[in-house]
Amino acid sequence: MEKLILSGLIVLVGLLTSELRLASAAWMQAHATFYGGSDASGTMGGACGYGNLYTDGYGIKTAALSTALFNDGKSCGGCYQIVCDANKAPQWCLRGTSITITATNFCPPNLALPNDNGGWCNPPRPHFDMSQPAFETIAKYRAGIVPIFHRRVRCRKSGGIRFTINGRDYFELVLISNVGGAGEISMVWIKGSKMSSWETMSRNWGVNWQSLSYLNGQSLSFRIQLRNGKTRTAYNVAPSSWKFGQSFTSKVQF
Repeated sequence: MEKLILSGLIVLVGLLTSELRLASAAWMQAHATFYGGSDASGTMGGACGYGNLYTDGYGIKTAALSTALFNDGKSCGGCYQIVCDANKAPQWCLRGTSITITATNFCPPNLALPNDNGGWCNPPRPHFDMSQPAFETIAKYRAGIVPIFHRRVRCRKSGGIRFTINGRDYFELVLISNVGGAGEISMVWIKGSKMSSWETMSRNWGVNWQSLSYLNGQSLSFRIQLRNGKTRTAYNVAPSSWKFGQSFTSKVQF
């Protein structure tokens, strides 16, 4: 019994420590612009591979990251709290406001323009190109670009992790969305009901992970590990009757 209690305490301390790291992440300086229109319709899809950001669990609270932050797609799904720097732009910032966004796209560099005049997403600048509605929660539309503070925070999502299975026979391309916790996926495993062991999937692009096995007619389970090492397993989330193009929502979440 004492060993069980001690083991439980160790797990609890580990979880609390991980949460504290996210909550106490250092504030960093950057700049923010906006795109996608007043209804954010132009933000759908993008370099992370998400489709409809509403059905995928992200809505309008999203941003495209510059090269310095995007990390070749590994930052997709991460969440950031953003505050406008009112000391530097008092005429444009909305004081006392902040927003938490999810990274869902890439802001490409424009090397034809200088970093401080149009090439906002050029390396090595950290930059957030936010959806217009998200931007307007922290700054005035007319500002165009504002200095900000940002920090990584925990992603809080409603419902379970969502799996959309695309591809064809011997090629399952699985889009994983609505991921809470640290948000950024580092590893994924898949297991068909006829398989004896878990298969490691490889990142195809963004949040799309691939398997080259023939899994038709098998119920599918997934195991996900985030950048902070936390792991969740969604058993039999897709029934054996699944078809390419379908989406399934698990009962597990970070």
